[in-house]
Amino acid sequence: MIPDNTRNAGPAPTALASIQRFLRPKAVREHCALCHVALADEHPHLVELATHRLACACDGCALLFDGPNAGRYRRIPRRIRALPDLRMSDEAWDALQLPINLAFFVQSTPAERVVALYPSPAGATESLVAASAWDALANENPVLRDFEPDVEGLLVNRIGDSRDYYRVGIDECYKLVGLIRTHWRGLSGGAMVWGEIAGFFEGLRERAHA
Repeated sequence: MIPDNTRNAGPAPTALASIQRFLRPKAVREHCALCHVALADEHPHLVELATHRLACACDGCALLFDGPNAGRYRRIPRRIRALPDLRMSDEAWDALQLPINLAFFVQSTPAERVVALYPSPAGATESLVAASAWDALANENPVLRDFEPDVEGLLVNRIGDSRDYYRVGIDECYKLVGLIRTHWRGLSGGAMVWGEIAGFFEGLRERAHA
């Protein structure tokens, strides 16, 4: 069960509002948020650093915001990497103090720390991460220090027997949040939402590079 109560947490409404674009029917044509040209189904995304709002972009506009000094927006990388060798013991996971076993972690430049967010029926919920716990995990897994701040995250699925770790753009993380928010029913979520979660991670496995 994914509870809607939080510990040391609060909602992230601006990011949540922006994920609705990922849940629209295919018949709705997306347009670039900057030049308004019509977009293909697969297209880049940007994140507005001050608000965490996600925006669709064409390839040309997205190139203007590539790199850490891009300004107001940052381009979200489209690569998906499976991390099958990531070392995370149950003790290391418990030290991160997340209330559920599904979350993603992003190095936030404005906050000057690693931010953990987990999906709930109400959307993405932020939780504090002890710096010592994250540093210990990064020392065990130096790859975590190579992630691009603000736009790339560690997505963790430890539901049941799963031990899935992915390096993904944050748009993929918010896509998962949107699926859960849309399909959750009742107290336990219902069979549909758990099927959607399983399908989401199956899709990541198919698209990921080890």
